[in-house]
Amino acid sequence: MKTPITAEPVNRLINEFSKLPGIGPKSAARLAYYILRGSKDEAVSLADAIVDVKERIGLCSRCFNISESDPCAICTDPQRDQTLVCVVEEPLDVIALDRTGEYNGLYHVLHGAISPVDGIGPDQIRVHELIARVRDGALAEVILATNPNIEGDATAMYIARQLLSTGVTVSRPASGLPVGGDLEYADEVTLGRALSGRRVL
Repeated sequence: MKTPITAEPVNRLINEFSKLPGIGPKSAARLAYYILRGSKDEAVSLADAIVDVKERIGLCSRCFNISESDPCAICTDPQRDQTLVCVVEEPLDVIALDRTGEYNGLYHVLHGAISPVDGIGPDQIRVHELIARVRDGALAEVILATNPNIEGDATAMYIARQLLSTGVTVSRPASGLPVGGDLEYADEVTLGRALSGRRVL
C-alpha cells in the first residue's frame, strides 16, 4: 500500500475547503497550505470568526435576511420606507441593492428561487412568509428583484400571481445594458429588455 504524501489533518482541511462554493481541489489545497504557512494565531483567529458567525448570526423573523438581532436593523430602521419591500433571492442581493443608494425600503429574502428541475417549489423558499407579510396590510408596493434568469422569472411570475388579489402594486426592476457596454456585444434578450424597460428622459 502506497504511503500518503499529505498528512491526514492537511487532507481534512483541503476536503473541508473544497466543500465551499466556487472552491475546486486546487484552490482548496492552496488555501490549506496558506493556513499551514501562517501563524497559529492567524489560524485560531479564522477558526474563532467561523464559530462566532455560526453562534451569533441568525435570520430576521420578518425579512429573513441574516442578522445579529431579531428583528434586524433594516426592518427596525425608522428612516426606511415601511410600505415598500424588495424581494430578493439571497442575502448578498440585499448588500448589492443597498450599496446603490437608490433604494430605501425594506427587504424580503427568499433564500432561493423556484426551480422544478432541482425539486425546489414555493414551499422550499420563503414565499408563503412574503404573502402573509403583504396580507398584513402595511405594504403598498412589492418589487420583485429576483435574478433575470429562468428560475428568477418563474419565481417573480408565481409571486405576482399570488399577490394579484391583495391590491398592492407589484413591480420588477428593468433589466438591460450594463453601463459601459457596447450594443454589438449584447444578446437579443438583454437588448429586448433594455428597450421594453426604457424610461423617458
